[in-house]
Amino acid sequence: MKRTILVFGLLISALLVLFEISKRIYLSGNTSFEIIIAVIALVFFFIGIYINKKSLNKKPQIAKEVNHKKIKELNISNREYEVLCEIARGLSNQEIANKLFVSQSTIKTHVSNILVKLNAKRRTQAIQISKELQLLPF
Repeated sequence: MKRTILVFGLLISALLVLFEISKRIYLSGNTSFEIIIAVIALVFFFIGIYINKKSLNKKPQIAKEVNHKKIKELNISNREYEVLCEIARGLSNQEIANKLFVSQSTIKTHVSNILVKLNAKRRTQAIQISKELQLLPF
């Protein structure tokens, strides 16, 4: 994260220097406006290619093996498991209800059941326990 901030900070600084140099060259009258715009466009083009390559080279997250045996041991239903996965993705009760086409009170019931079955007090704790027990595919 710090590296990304540093790279973008340096990138922004370089662009500001480029604009300042362009302004001074244009005001001195040595170069036409079109050439300056072309150079700036080329710089932005190569920066875009660099950022695109960096974003495409991200390592894909390897899906973990889900411990289905543990899910059955905890007596977690299929719907409760769906809700647990959506909780782990950070969705609110209302968002989960909309996604699964059920009422918000139904989701609250499922969340309560999940918390009891995982012996958790909060949603975040349930996610942590689920990850430790390898119940989540991510």
